[in-house]
Amino acid sequence: MELNGTAGKHGLEGDADLEFLLVGGELQKVRSSSWKKGRFYKLQEDCKTMWHESHKTFKRTQTFSIDDIEAVRHGRQSEGLQKHIDPSVEELCFSIIFKGRRKNLDLIASSAEEAKRWVTGLDKVITNMRGLNRQKTSEHWIFNCMRKADKNKDNKMTLKELKHFLRQINVEVDDTYAEELFSKCDKSNSGTLEGSEIKHFYDMLTHREEIDVIYGKYAQMDGQMSAVNLLDFLLNEQRASATMEHAIKLIEKYELDDSAKQKKHMTKDGFLMYLHQEEGLIFNHAHKEVYQDMTQPINHYFISSSHNTYLMEDQLKGPSSTEAYIKALMKSCRCVELDCWDGPNGEPIIYHGYTLTSKILFKDVIKAIKEYAFKTSEYPVIISLENHCTLEQQKLMAQHMVSILGDALLTQPLGDQMPSCFPSPEELKGRFLIKGKRLNKLDAAFNNNSAVEDDSVSEEDEAADCKENGQKPKNKKSKIKLAKELSDLVIYCKSVHFSGFEHARDSLAFYEISSFKESKALNLADSSATAYIHHNMDKLSRIYPAGSRTDSSNYNPVPLWNAGCQIVALNFQTPGKEMDLNQGRFLPNGMSGYVLKPEFQRDPASQFDPKSLQKGPWYKKKTLHLMVISAQQLPKLNKDKCKSIVDPLVRVEIIGVPADAATKETHHLNNNGFNPMWNENFKFNVHVPELAMVRFVVEDYDSTSPNDLIGQYCLPFTSLQLGYRHIPLLTKRGDIIASAGLFVHLMVLDAE
Repeated sequence: MELNGTAGKHGLEGDADLEFLLVGGELQKVRSSSWKKGRFYKLQEDCKTMWHESHKTFKRTQTFSIDDIEAVRHGRQSEGLQKHIDPSVEELCFSIIFKGRRKNLDLIASSAEEAKRWVTGLDKVITNMRGLNRQKTSEHWIFNCMRKADKNKDNKMTLKELKHFLRQINVEVDDTYAEELFSKCDKSNSGTLEGSEIKHFYDMLTHREEIDVIYGKYAQMDGQMSAVNLLDFLLNEQRASATMEHAIKLIEKYELDDSAKQKKHMTKDGFLMYLHQEEGLIFNHAHKEVYQDMTQPINHYFISSSHNTYLMEDQLKGPSSTEAYIKALMKSCRCVELDCWDGPNGEPIIYHGYTLTSKILFKDVIKAIKEYAFKTSEYPVIISLENHCTLEQQKLMAQHMVSILGDALLTQPLGDQMPSCFPSPEELKGRFLIKGKRLNKLDAAFNNNSAVEDDSVSEEDEAADCKENGQKPKNKKSKIKLAKELSDLVIYCKSVHFSGFEHARDSLAFYEISSFKESKALNLADSSATAYIHHNMDKLSRIYPAGSRTDSSNYNPVPLWNAGCQIVALNFQTPGKEMDLNQGRFLPNGMSGYVLKPEFQRDPASQFDPKSLQKGPWYKKKTLHLMVISAQQLPKLNKDKCKSIVDPLVRVEIIGVPADAATKETHHLNNNGFNPMWNENFKFNVHVPELAMVRFVVEDYDSTSPNDLIGQYCLPFTSLQLGYRHIPLLTKRGDIIASAGLFVHLMVLDAE
């Protein structure tokens, strides 16, 4: 096994597609119809960085990390390529889509065969790299392994070799920490580590005092854990319903040392490996799959929902993009919004009316939605239309949806008679529902009397709020002509004005849905939560951010979930605590975008009021005892500054009904991002666990200005695993930080 350059190859040695990337080749980079230039691209030897030639004089870096790639798409699947490149060269095109706000890289190969090889090769390397973080290797334990790696038997390893090697045996390490440890261990300053220095490096890298203590307590068989010891640990500490068979499975899965494995023993390395993998994480891995009942009516679920989905940035001048729809759908968003206006050449367009945001074609958005809707989740997608178009262009909208979405578009109620409640996510798998205005009642779909008394509907949705932006207010009662073709596509989500809970109960059908501006909704959730919860037991509610939020910031979604609102729409493009909460809320249930509301928000007899908690089925008071033990390899926030080492602190937040809201934080530790240890205990009382979320925030302490975010993680209280747990950390945009993590101990007791 040659060491150099094998990290990313692990499992791909000798692969022809990988060799193709390592050789590289000339591609045409496309920026506009007139800017197309040849550039050389190749994968570097480390198999985790792409190099490309750049003609910029001051270009600091000519590389990008494979880690930064969100997806590689073959064909003209990006906006740039669709706009600037002729469909006849479809097969030669591909795009590299980056995480975050970085622009796509649009490329053209010289042949269809070559384009395919680039895409296949890059896909393999990306999948392989993502797999490495989770992969377990069954190599003999690490030093025999290192000796095998040392081909020329000179017992020396350079930093580059060591880093490659560690990645191969699945030890993720942050580059800056690896360099620091390397120079500490390189006592002879030779630029290589030899024999005992290598062992010293590994020990320093993986030494975790807190793990020594836990492991030592349970390792009763000559200093190793037997299967019996491990079972003891799983039952007593992790509060798992484990069996002997389960303990043996874990040893087989995570133990690296063959001789220990034969004895059914787990070494400390195997134990650490287990604690870092799914079974050892804080998020209950049984909730990674769809585990809830998906046969209830869809209004019984919280639904992951986006507002102004077309925007990449803010809503005054930011770019609109089909890419924004793809990103939201891939994050399992199940309700997207389309702001439709008359476009030139008779084609309807989408943008934020009365502003400078750029414009995109309605049909391109529908194509993108069709392509990406069900890649992450197979459950239904609601297309929320805000329609400002003339009749002609409305007819075209209807035509585009019917022809592009095909059979997946719901154009009739399910069943052969008028329904009295919503179908379930299960029954609607793979289907699109249109939310918008409708000229008549839904019964018209079953009788031939499709006559329409009036061809106009009131326009009282978000457009009417434009006055908050200082624009000319529209008359609240202004009417808009509605094309019958478009009206007929609205089945289960007919938009109507909200005139109070009583009026809704007496006069509105179940399929008539109201949209509430955040201020109105928060007011109702505050003053009449129980009535709001009952309203949402048989109807849907959609909440959207105020028009005055020109920076596309978000409101707190939690009080609205507490009031049973399903479609709590947020600006997905704006990172922050609100989006962290949304990501946490929809993390369980297979990331399907649907989470079943608690029974007490669905039962007509329920008198639940989140503000004044009476005893009832919702009241299940728990005490959470949480010890923040340590963190590992926290990233440096500013690698250019001399003082780049972080002073970390950890904040733990409980967010749920008002009585449960609580925040506690550790003290900060100076200059230690590698292995800070706090060992601080916190205690929280949680009265309504089914609505509570837990958020962990790691910050870099600063005495003179606000602390900087290092990483965060949010999950529902009901998805916590107990005992000793690692917590992955995500960036503010929700991407995982590969080598970093938190280590905690949790205990939940029934409170008196």
